[in-house]
Amino acid sequence: MKRLFRSRRALAVTAAATAVIVGSAIGAFAFFTANGNGTGSATVGTSTSWVVTSTAVSGSLTPGGPASTIQYYVTNPSSGHQGLAQVVISVANSDGSPWTSVSGCSASDFIIGTATHGAAYTDTQLAGDFTPGQQQTASVTIQMWNNPTTSQDGCKLATVPLYLQAS
Repeated sequence: MKRLFRSRRALAVTAAATAVIVGSAIGAFAFFTANGNGTGSATVGTSTSWVVTSTAVSGSLTPGGPASTIQYYVTNPSSGHQGLAQVVISVANSDGSPWTSVSGCSASDFIIGTATHGAAYTDTQLAGDFTPGQQQTASVTIQMWNNPTTSQDGCKLATVPLYLQAS
């Protein structure tokens, strides 16, 4: 009988310990609910200026002569997407101001793309979404206008500056 008592006693101790462990585990999962609020912020960046470069025209321009092709490259240096609408190409100084450094020769002596002589040409062939770091290539022609009423001798050996503005 003592043996049976010890087994029952051991069984009772084991059952009690198990009940304490299970009760503790169940108690760990009890909780209350509540509401709370918080604030935060994020800063939005801004656009980055396009990088526009071009190749030099090969060959010489002559009054009424053939057009030469200029390749140009537009790069998005931004860390985000940017939309390009157009590239405006003109005979102008590097700051976009009118070119007047050669006497007897001006922007009106040249034709860019399909624009009239002296006018800027608006090119939309690259218009669209540029991903970060993306570069696209396009080309445009330039030729010397054949002005039948005025000598264009002032343009001889002139270096004609081109201004390309992406927007």
